[in-house]
Amino acid sequence: MTSTTPTATDSRGHMTIRLFLLDDHEIVRRGVRELLEAEPDLEVVGEAGSAAEARRILPALRPDVALLDARLPDGSGIDVCRDIRSEYPQTAALILTSYDDDQALATAVLAGAAGYLLKDIKGNGLTAAIRAVAAGKNLLDPERVRRVRSSWARPQQRDTRLDLLSPQERRILDHIAQGMTNRQIGEALSLAEKTVKNYVTSVLGKLGVERRTQAAIYAVTQDEPQEPRR
Repeated sequence: MTSTTPTATDSRGHMTIRLFLLDDHEIVRRGVRELLEAEPDLEVVGEAGSAAEARRILPALRPDVALLDARLPDGSGIDVCRDIRSEYPQTAALILTSYDDDQALATAVLAGAAGYLLKDIKGNGLTAAIRAVAAGKNLLDPERVRRVRSSWARPQQRDTRLDLLSPQERRILDHIAQGMTNRQIGEALSLAEKTVKNYVTSVLGKLGVERRTQAAIYAVTQDEPQEPRR
């Protein structure tokens, strides 16, 4: 059985980077695993094919780096990234995506990822990126991040969908935009986690989006002042 102690050492005393893989294609996971475990300093300690499975097993594994597919049948690697970073910020996350655009960058920034990689990346590029984020480096281009954050602050035409939200739903949206989990929102607003989940579902439905990351991006592009928290 694989040890769950983060950042183990091998028989020669070298530091080993513990990795977690999330991809819904088993063949892809197998290929990536074989590529990574051919490196003496990399060890895959767990993998999952769905967001739900990843959320269930990731907290116990506490990997140094989580390699997360952006799109999954039951959700998004972005959402898993936000959850694991909230619970265990020592884990660095890399998002695998097919798109290199400001939307991909924005979702990575909001989720607390250390970087995102295009799926056509070469093997040596992937291993180099893993080693870099395991060492504490952030691979997101600072200038592009600044540009994206600046775009969030620009005045936007008022979106009438905000009028559909109740005051409590507006507070929930505010917390979603801060990357908080349902449990953290519940603690902040003195609500049961199940109640928060119901509110989040309502917010997503009224905004016409499928994922909370989309709601977070929507929230930060609105220039209305936030309501004071209670």
